[in-house]
Parts: sequence; C-alpha cells; structure tokens
Amino acid sequence: MTVRIVDRRFDSKHKSSVNRGRFIDRFKGQIRKAVADAINKRGIRDIDNGEKIGIPGKDIAEPQFAHGRGGVWETVRPGNDRFSSGDQVDRPQDGGAGQGGSQASREGEGLDEFMFTLTKDEFLDIFFDELALPNLVKQHLAHIEQYRRVRAGFTQSGVPTNINLARTMRGAAGRRIAVGGPYSAQLRALLAELEEQENKLADDDPELERLRHEIARLHAKMDRVPFVDSFDLRYNNRVRVPQPSTQAVMFCLLDVSGSMDEGRKSIAKRFFMLLYLFLTRNYARIEVVFIRHHTVASEVDEDEFFTSRESGGTVVSSALELMHKVIADRYPSSVWNIYGAQASDGDNWNDDSPICRELLEQSLLPLTQYFAYIEITDGPPQNLWEEYAKLEALHAGHFAMKRIATAADIYPVFRELFKRQV
Repeated sequence: MTVRIVDRRFDSKHKSSVNRGRFIDRFKGQIRKAVADAINKRGIRDIDNGEKIGIPGKDIAEPQFAHGRGGVWETVRPGNDRFSSGDQVDRPQDGGAGQGGSQASREGEGLDEFMFTLTKDEFLDIFFDELALPNLVKQHLAHIEQYRRVRAGFTQSGVPTNINLARTMRGAAGRRIAVGGPYSAQLRALLAELEEQENKLADDDPELERLRHEIARLHAKMDRVPFVDSFDLRYNNRVRVPQPSTQAVMFCLLDVSGSMDEGRKSIAKRFFMLLYLFLTRNYARIEVVFIRHHTVASEVDEDEFFTSRESGGTVVSSALELMHKVIADRYPSSVWNIYGAQASDGDNWNDDSPICRELLEQSLLPLTQYFAYIEITDGPPQNLWEEYAKLEALHAGHFAMKRIATAADIYPVFRELFKRQV
C-alpha cells in the first residue's frame, strides 16, 4: 500500500513569491544547467526577457513512503515465453520514455520535462551568479553610502524583542535593595527589640503589641515594592555606523576604425552592453568610462559610444594613452579599483602594436586590477594579438585575452573572463 500526502491548502496572498524562491533554491543546479543551455539559443538583445526552461521530471520527483511486501515470495505471470527463473531483464533503451528521446520505443515509461518560466530578474540572477570583478580588494572610499548596525550599550526604550533580561533583572534587584534598604534596617532593629522585650514582658503587654504592629507594617511596605518595574527595563541599543563599500571604475575601449565592419562593431557593442548590465546589477557604486578610437581616441557618453558612425584608420595606442590620462586625472589607483575591457579586430598599424604592449605593461597593468582584451575576428590572430600574447603569461590573473568569431561566442567568453575567483 502506498501512502501519498497531498497538501491542497491554498497559498495566502503573499506566499507565491516565497514558494517560487524556495523552488528555485531547491533545484538551482538543474535550473542553472537549463539556463546555460538556453543561453546558447538566444541573442544578446533578448537578455531583458525571461526564459522558459525545462527541468527533467525525474529531478523534481518527490520521495514517497510505501509498505514493503516483506518475506520471500514467487510470482508466476501468464504468457511468459521469453524468460526463465533467474534471468536478468535488460534495461529499456533510451527514447520514448517521456524525456524527449529522438527514437520511438515500445518499452519504458517516464515523465515529460517540467516547464518553468523564469522572469527577467531571475534569469539574470542565475546567469550572473558565478561572476564577479576579479581582484576587487581596495576599501578606501571617497563616498560612503552604506551603513551597518552595531551594538551600542542599552537604552530604557525599545521593542519587546530587544529586551535584555539579564540587565533588566540586575537593575530590578538593585532597585529593590535600594528602596527596601531603610525598611530592612528598621525591621532588624524592631526584631531585635521584640526578642529582648519578650523575655521581660508578658505576651499581652501593650509594648509587645506595638512592636508586632510596627513589624507587620514594615513587612507590608516591603511587599509593596514591585519585583520588576517599568523603570528597570533595559533594551539592547543598536546604532547605524558608516560601512565602507568597494568602488570600481570600468574603462570600455572600442575600436571604430574602418576595418571594423558593422558586424564586428555589433558584436563589440553587444559585449559591452552585457558587461555594463553585469556591472550595474552587481555593484552599487561603479563608474564606467567609454572610449572610442580610430586614429584618435575620445571619451564619449554611453549613447555616442554605441550609436556614433564616425570611422577612420587604426591607432590603438591612442585609446590606451587616453585611458592612462583619465586615470591620472580622476581615478587614483590608491582609491579606485580600475578595470579595462578592450574590443578590437586586432588590425593595427604595425609600428603601433609594440607601443600598445609597452603602454599596457609599464603604465596600465600596474594601475589596474584586471584588463581584458577581446579580439573580434574569424581569421588568424592579428599583430596586436601577437604583441598582447607576450603579456598574458607574465601577468596571469591581471590580464586576459579571448577571441570572438560570432555572436554565439559572446556569452561563453564573457563568463570565462569574469568567472568568480575562489
């Protein structure tokens, strides 16, 4: 006999989001795998949308209690002309078992995948779950916007949840001793006098009655002292103190020369759009500097960075020199975590590529926490790639370079560049 417990209670008004969050936490491994599969099938421009993913039914099966038959027993099934006692039955072949197999099967059974729709925020949270800016270590800040609560003694006002029982009872005991102290001294003196007079006077003597009456009156006064008074209550006090939070600046360098056709520019723009979205979602204080370059580099705003149609020759060192100048003017490395991401097709003026390598090695890498170079080309490596390759081994962990051929490579490359370091 199988016992199944089904909870048919309706969720209350505010429980649906809580239950949804619990479901995502419980099956986060399966959902993360499904999100990774979905990433390869969608475009960058769809990143603001949710995603409908499928989870194998066997992964969300609930455990069930059942009573075993017990003992040793044999069963004879009619119509069996294939097996004898002791034969082993082969496992059914894959396919046709409700898991999306491509071939039909007359054996086996299963469950269809459980379809689950992730919202935009849930999809992005899972996608960015394992990503972080590397080497984000500096804590010195020009602006402090976050606070944390710390213990700061005790206060006489507060909510019941913050009451400090030990300090309250200590204060109550001290108050009772202080208030009842004079009465206790008088009581001891009266008791001593009563004991002395009882040996001299008769039991019905008026003096003894007076002493007994005075002792009873003092006992009544002491009993009226409350065990715990509102004056005794003490609450844990907490105050807000500034909490330093890490700040960073990301430099986005985009090659807009004539060799960068619209397809390559589109891939570069999509990469930077993804990078900007990642930064703004994960860090409360982050600044982004956009630099476009052909033969001359210029700092532009976000709109011009992605939409301007200006073009020309290629001198990559101009962008690196401008980046170094902006750092010196506005972002001292002692205060800011500095990051750089450069996108280009690698087709640079031959005499300029060694200058780029020297600028990176001597001027920029000592100031930056991390610098990523993206070469957008489907052909052989260009001269700029060959120069930068000389730095990769010498500055592992601070400098990385990857190649992107098509838009499908953007997500894997992005995750590889900004994988969380443990």
